[in-house]
Amino acid sequence: MKKLLSVLAAGVVFGGTAAAEDVKVGMLQGFTGPTESLVAPMAMGGELAIKEISDSGLFLGGKKVVSVRGDSTCIDAAAATAAAERLITSEGVVGIIGATCSGATTAVLNNVVRANGIVMISPSATSPALSAIEDDGLFFRTSPSDARQGEIIAKILSGKGVKSAALTYTNNDYGKGLADAIQASFEGMGGKITAVAAHEDGKADYSAEVATLASAGGDILIVAGYLDQGGKGMIQAALDTGAFDKFMLPDGMVGESLTDNFGADIDGSIGTNPGSDSPGASKLADMSKDKGFKGDDPYVPEAYDASAVLLLAMQSAGSTDSAKYKDHVTKVANAPGEKIFPGELAKALKILAEGGDIDYVGGSDVELIGPGEAAGNFRESVVKGGKFTTVTFH
Repeated sequence: MKKLLSVLAAGVVFGGTAAAEDVKVGMLQGFTGPTESLVAPMAMGGELAIKEISDSGLFLGGKKVVSVRGDSTCIDAAAATAAAERLITSEGVVGIIGATCSGATTAVLNNVVRANGIVMISPSATSPALSAIEDDGLFFRTSPSDARQGEIIAKILSGKGVKSAALTYTNNDYGKGLADAIQASFEGMGGKITAVAAHEDGKADYSAEVATLASAGGDILIVAGYLDQGGKGMIQAALDTGAFDKFMLPDGMVGESLTDNFGADIDGSIGTNPGSDSPGASKLADMSKDKGFKGDDPYVPEAYDASAVLLLAMQSAGSTDSAKYKDHVTKVANAPGEKIFPGELAKALKILAEGGDIDYVGGSDVELIGPGEAAGNFRESVVKGGKFTTVTFH
């Protein structure tokens, strides 16, 4: 395992052996850390789009594209910054897909992206603070802000007749921003947050945090954390003590590793994560069937779309220079133009090469608004029989 982690940290080229003339895209994701079970399929989704474009032979006159991985770890800002620096200065990437988590994304944006003038598109950094951050027009995200997720969670809970809830969050930018959004929206709809308690990742025992929340009561425990770290620990402590047996699980908690761990013990719990029932979502799910991952797993469509939009912007601009193609990201992602779905990237490249317009819909029904972020569609799921099952989309 240590050898594997060191390889990931050092950077690995995917999509074939890189040649000097190849266009390199950085895949900066939390391959280790509290979201690694989410990241494995995300990265493969992003690299599926890169391979599709490279194999077409139509990208910028026939250039090949390869993905170079870097490990942002999700929670170690210094490691994320170092990995991003290496991708740009040593590997020569012309754009970055990432980072996975909001704190790492913020650090990379402030310390590396702006300094080097490189476009970065995150498929999963959702902190509301990123909507207002200074980015020199270089940062985009194909996932919606947690301000939107807070509204969706409040709507779901209110619709189910939940009057009160306790709330815990992982003590970082992502957790705090999401917790604030949930509390504001839920209380704005007449609900009551009985208690709020931060939790730190990496602890062996979360009984003290759970005891604080349990003493205040609540119909459900909202866990704004990570499924491979403290969020899982909070659920375990709640179940062990009998404090809560139903949980509201935002995006960082939705994944098969959570239900593999708890099974039917958390039946009735509710999950939310970015997702769409658009035709593109079904197409991507079909495309991934023999690729070793599921195209409808959390943030996989957003990762595929981030890679596609990045490279299609280059095609539109006729350049891999971020200063030139950054203004084409929103242009290719939004109307007007011919709608483009997963599996149709060669078609999009041809239209752009001929001077036409495209409206990239992709797997997540992309529409970029305001400061270069997705307008936002969310999947609501419920744990039934120990598995997440989709209920509806918002």
